Amino acid sequence: MPEATPAALLPLPQSCTGRTGPGLVLGADTWIDAGTGTESTARWLSGTVGAATGLPLQVQSGPGSEPGPAVRLRLDEHLGERLGAEGYLLESDAAGVSITGGGPAGLFWGAQTLRQLLGPPAHRRAPLHRGATWTVPPVSIRDAPRFRWRGLMLDVARHFLPKDGVLRYLDLMAAHKLNTLHLHLTDDQGWRVQIRRYPRLTEVGGWRPRSRIGLTASTLWDERPHGGFYTQDDLREIVAYAADRHITVVPEIDIPAHSQAAIAAYPELGVTDVVDTTALRVWTEWGLSPNVLSPSDTTLRFYEGVLEEVLEMFPGPYVHIGGDECPMEQWRASPAVQARREELGLPDEVALQHWLVRHFAVWLARRGRRATGWDEILDRRAPASGAGAQAAAWSDTGAAFGSVSGAARADVGPSAGRPGTSDLPPGTTVLSWRGTTGGIAAVRSGHSAVMCPEEHLYLDHRQAPEGEPVPVGYVCTLTDVYLFEPVPRELTAEEADLIAGAQANAWSETMETPQRLDYQVFPRLAALAEVTWSHLPAPHERDTAGFLARMRTHYARLDALGVDYRAPDGPRPWQRRPGVQGRPMA
Repeated sequence: MPEATPAALLPLPQSCTGRTGPGLVLGADTWIDAGTGTESTARWLSGTVGAATGLPLQVQSGPGSEPGPAVRLRLDEHLGERLGAEGYLLESDAAGVSITGGGPAGLFWGAQTLRQLLGPPAHRRAPLHRGATWTVPPVSIRDAPRFRWRGLMLDVARHFLPKDGVLRYLDLMAAHKLNTLHLHLTDDQGWRVQIRRYPRLTEVGGWRPRSRIGLTASTLWDERPHGGFYTQDDLREIVAYAADRHITVVPEIDIPAHSQAAIAAYPELGVTDVVDTTALRVWTEWGLSPNVLSPSDTTLRFYEGVLEEVLEMFPGPYVHIGGDECPMEQWRASPAVQARREELGLPDEVALQHWLVRHFAVWLARRGRRATGWDEILDRRAPASGAGAQAAAWSDTGAAFGSVSGAARADVGPSAGRPGTSDLPPGTTVLSWRGTTGGIAAVRSGHSAVMCPEEHLYLDHRQAPEGEPVPVGYVCTLTDVYLFEPVPRELTAEEADLIAGAQANAWSETMETPQRLDYQVFPRLAALAEVTWSHLPAPHERDTAGFLARMRTHYARLDALGVDYRAPDGPRPWQRRPGVQGRPMA
């Protein structure tokens, strides 16, 4: 644990030691000495901290004799060997500040720490008072993250978040040293990514005629059409903006469920011998539509075409293919689907879903990419009990906010938990949302896992037992998130190494504005940032009181960043949603 935590740093660094003597006072003569390979961070530091302080913070690359104290930026491959590419050292005294990164990402995270050391006003876009004194306290910080996947999922399919909102969230993630943005781009309620060879995906699938206000039992409707999508240039800009902040963007294209928007645009993708798919429209209900993709060659070729364009826009290693919550009633009723299943020699519909998911996982692997999916992608056969049909369980009343009832889960069949049974490509990464069992099954099958169990890390869930706007799901407080442990105790050390990290999921059925999104995401995302970055002890040994004390300073940072977060004492008057019905769970 650190010997000193000046400026209430968050996430907590590995070590932070106060030094004797005065700190560095930034002034008009302070400059940034950018060593080789540090230019991007230097520009960010000059533009961001320079704007907040009103100081020029001019950047000079290479040797020079600029007068005045300097912020010196360096990369050190030997440091990278010890701390990793995301590790850094920060030293400050009256003569200047030195930030050394084990790689470009580590250097950038060190610059984020420097901004925190300057105090909450350093997170504003313009100075509050001209001539204010800006002091970096004298410290020595050594830091590196615990996990390599520190993520946030934004559901832009249910409620579209315009491009500027996504860019803003990338800045908020960077301020918390989070490094993975998962964009949920397609669902029953909307398709948000331009695919040039299939223009109807956005022309038709990008819009729905109205939206329910609240969840299942609500009788309130917003009768305005809702929609929008990102052009391919928008997404390239988002990816480039993220890369400058050392954040990887993971696109999600859902298969075979959560696909009614795609079927509405291209009816041949659906189970046409059971449903008149030409009559389908983008779904206006929340929950999960019973209309799913047909496992036909037509569907395979169509989605290969989609993914070919997705790979052009998203150069990162991961592509998420969904694979969760598949209602199978249409498949069971379809002679064409049953003939397909028998042709493939598959015992049941769960095996058919796995075959479809595996097809795309292998397709991606052959192109040098790693498939990711929800933990159902490990399921290979239905449970022996043969739990009953899903038709009722998968209705809006059974899956009202992206979660499913116990009956529905039984029918899907979490059959993945047997070690060594996975036939997915070795690079596949599993996102464990049905508790932690999917993650355990994944690592015991040799796959990486990202923990995002709904009861701990679904940020649409309510933050207090009573008084929350549109109360959804389980109670999940700031402290609850802080006490979440991504590595289950039953794992061996070798298995634990395959836990890539954790991710918070912000499902947006009840988050129709950026303000609602902020309220649900913050401050809990700050707790997850510390859980995934800092090398914390076991939950029962964590300094929760110290974290909450540091959060008092961090709330001021969030104020400076313009985040409409949930205050510790509950929602503010304008954050309440009286009369809007949610769906709380015990």
